[in-house]
Amino acid sequence: MVQVKRICCIGAGYVGGPTCSVIAQMCPEIKVTVVDVNEERIKAWNSDSLPIFEPGLQEVVDSCRGVNLFFSTDINSAIKDADLVFISVNTPTKTFGIGKGRAADLKYIEACARRIADVSSGCKIVVEKSTVPVRAAESIRRIFNANTKSNLSFQVLSNPEFLAEGTAISDLKNPDRVLIGGDETPEGQRAIEALRNIYEHWVPKNKIITTNTWSSELSKLAANAFLAQRISSINSISALCEVTGADVEEVAHAIGTDQRIGSRFLKASVGFGGSCFQKDVLNLVYLCEALNLPEVARYWQQVIEINDYQRQRFSSRIIGCLFNTVTDKKIALLGFAFKKNTGDTSRESSSIYISRYLMDEGARLHIYDPKVKKEQIIQDLSQPTASDDDPNRVSRLVTISSDPYEACENAHAIVICTEWDMFRELDYERIYKAMLKPAFIFDGRRILDSLHDQLQHIGFQVETIGKRVSQRIPFTASNDVSKADQAPPSKKIKL
Repeated sequence: MVQVKRICCIGAGYVGGPTCSVIAQMCPEIKVTVVDVNEERIKAWNSDSLPIFEPGLQEVVDSCRGVNLFFSTDINSAIKDADLVFISVNTPTKTFGIGKGRAADLKYIEACARRIADVSSGCKIVVEKSTVPVRAAESIRRIFNANTKSNLSFQVLSNPEFLAEGTAISDLKNPDRVLIGGDETPEGQRAIEALRNIYEHWVPKNKIITTNTWSSELSKLAANAFLAQRISSINSISALCEVTGADVEEVAHAIGTDQRIGSRFLKASVGFGGSCFQKDVLNLVYLCEALNLPEVARYWQQVIEINDYQRQRFSSRIIGCLFNTVTDKKIALLGFAFKKNTGDTSRESSSIYISRYLMDEGARLHIYDPKVKKEQIIQDLSQPTASDDDPNRVSRLVTISSDPYEACENAHAIVICTEWDMFRELDYERIYKAMLKPAFIFDGRRILDSLHDQLQHIGFQVETIGKRVSQRIPFTASNDVSKADQAPPSKKIKL
């Protein structure tokens, strides 16, 4: 039996850092070294201010850093020393060439494979931890086989992550399953057993699933595609709710009680974001096209199109309610991370798209998020798009606020894009008094449902996803947004 005593993880990002920190905590007899070419990131991992925010991560790192958990830029030494190497580098979507906008760019995976082959000796287990297209392991094997040395042998495994940002530590410590794919040869099975033994330190045996390599790789893409599909499905129903008078929360609850469907991932919102859903669905679309399955490709492409539609629809609703123009109007955008309890935007946060739509109309955005750094927001909004014709428009139209009340002062509207719990606890009377009138709230995350009556009594005009809220100003100027309730305006109530 292969005994793993030293682990190297190449990539100190959202996957590699938390995963290997938990492995180090749960396996104190194993030395775990996380390496990265980014010196600033490694310095942050070795400091009291970690480069990523994840509940519980700081405590895990503090418990074993310097004992059996190390963060380093000495990549070659860590690879040479390791029995098992995780590859946890970024796999972005290609921005040019064949497969542009859909296929995964594997240049970082390839660079890792070549580096491992170049500096290694003896027997190494190499584990794909990044999200990769099906048969990527075969590409890694070809690189290894083409660089064979007499004293070197490799086994390549697939061990996809199924982490949700914001709950990554609990996901790692109490996983629904751990998936390990490898060759069906005796050597491949021994490598699978070595990785299984690591996880068995804390994961029940019945939750560790073993498959061939390609099933493991496809399972990751399929899992994210199915989850994204559920979100797009309920978001499509939210549009129908707004024009029929139904409430998407009530509809979701009703269908979620069906055991065949279940209640998870039926939360309507401004659309899914994050680093995986869109990228993996597009990767699946490209895979289907490349394998001459156009009908399957079109089916999954529709999941992405509904997500884009939801973002555009919400943005159009904001513009329509603000008397069909937001030019030079101050809009407070609360929340920029793609979900609460993370500082990540992954360049796919719905907040980015909504901000760009509003900026295209000339809105002045004042953005507040408790965890996303100012530099990250500016970088995300400065990425070039087809509609960009003003290189200075981000600096001209975007202000990053350090306080939600400051962001809302003298604003025409508040747009909630991230479901941070703190947004339920804000002093909305104070906010209303400081805003221009009529004052609008657009709740893109359905976090203020219990406050609708209170907000309307204060004087706010409330708009939300998947529900018509009775408004005092029944104005809608565009046919492609939901019609406001046409009842006469009710008498304003002062608190």
